[in-house]
Amino acid sequence: MQVIAVGETVHSGLSAGGTRRILTIDGGGIKGVFPAAFLAELEDRIGEPIVDYFDLIAGTSTGGIIALALGLGLTAKEILQLYENNARRIFPQSRSFAFQGIFRAKYAKAALPTVLREAFGQRLLGESRVRLLVPSLNLASERVHIYKTSHHPGLVKDYTLPAVDVALATVAAPTYFPVHLSPEGVPFVDGSVWARNPMGLAVIEAIGILEWPRESIRLLSLGCTATRMDVAWSSWKKHTSLGAAFWAARLADVFMTAQSSSAVVTAHVLLGPKSVFRFDPDMSHHHFTLDGVQHVPLLRQLGESEALEAFATLAPIFLQEKAAAFVPCHRLPSRPATTTQPDAVAT
Repeated sequence: MQVIAVGETVHSGLSAGGTRRILTIDGGGIKGVFPAAFLAELEDRIGEPIVDYFDLIAGTSTGGIIALALGLGLTAKEILQLYENNARRIFPQSRSFAFQGIFRAKYAKAALPTVLREAFGQRLLGESRVRLLVPSLNLASERVHIYKTSHHPGLVKDYTLPAVDVALATVAAPTYFPVHLSPEGVPFVDGSVWARNPMGLAVIEAIGILEWPRESIRLLSLGCTATRMDVAWSSWKKHTSLGAAFWAARLADVFMTAQSSSAVVTAHVLLGPKSVFRFDPDMSHHHFTLDGVQHVPLLRQLGESEALEAFATLAPIFLQEKAAAFVPCHRLPSRPATTTQPDAVAT
């Protein structure tokens, strides 16, 4: 395994056609079935693991689980089955859970940690076969944190962390799941609070940290279906000085929508619109929710149909040739580290 000294430039080789391909996956709870089904359909069409065609994958929250699973060797179909088989374990549908959400995390006692351990076992972030970015928020330091594989000489610690811990840190959605405490007791919450759509982060990482030529980059971005903001402007257009009664239930939607729009604009500006491919169908009329397990079959059908329709466009750009093999900058230790702190290197 290649080890690169700090200060050296990272040269791990372009794909045969000189292109770098990035995959990003948004947060969205059980709506992660949509991107999982989308990728499973593409994978079924090419007959090979989809992960082998990308140089960098970024995922937030449920997208982080998908990114980690791909990196650790699960096929997209296996990831889709993971969601379908465990949806009701992760999001139990009962009145007691709904009532509990008033006073503490709605699914504090749900089976998410167990499901992730069953899927990832004891494997580490550094065992990923592709470069990964997984956003979270460190409550102790009050700073954003991006878990990263060792794809840069300065990334020397996160890759030794258990993949389960990384996953739990990025999915700890406030009001839904409890704050995740790292092995050192550091509290982390869902990366969606600042990067639900990670496409901007991925492009900045590619250009600013990995120093890939921007003209060589192509980006495939998968949302978890979009929902228009429930702001009812027509009813309020004469009342512009809106207070807490109006904004309390809408602030989260406004922030999430604004962040995603910012990420899309960032990617377009840095790469150019023709290099960015975004799939995030508007499903406002279906009222999908983060824990709406009843919509899993429809989300799967939607992901498959969107992928089928997009295949002819995406195949020549993303699925024509495999990406160059990822060679991490640092070796994993013989035994998992137990006293590591998160990396300080961030985009």
